[in-house]
Amino acid sequence: MNMTSEPRFKSFGEFYPFYLGEHLNPVCRTLHFVGSTLVLLLIVAAVMTRQWSLLIAVPFAGYGFAWIGHFVFEKNKPATFKYPGWSLMGDWVMYWQLLTRQIHFDGRADASAASQ
Repeated sequence: MNMTSEPRFKSFGEFYPFYLGEHLNPVCRTLHFVGSTLVLLLIVAAVMTRQWSLLIAVPFAGYGFAWIGHFVFEKNKPATFKYPGWSLMGDWVMYWQLLTRQIHFDGRADASAASQ
């Protein structure tokens, strides 16, 4: 029996609703989206220009925006600290779902998207 209040997840499908629940603030979601977009742009720019030093900025763009969103607006600890792999997957699933409007920046209608 697990005596801690710490959630334990057996799959990404179990984790993702928790992940979305940690990203309810619209500013936090927007900052995640901006950071992930910058990550993609930096990777594309590095490949196209062969300026591989641009890749140094990737973690700062991705995590920098996200962590500001969590600490300043969401007022919680990023899921990355306890669930790094699933959190990274969650970042990109949330990014895609925001981009394709399966979920919204204000957090409405997330329950159905989390189960997809």
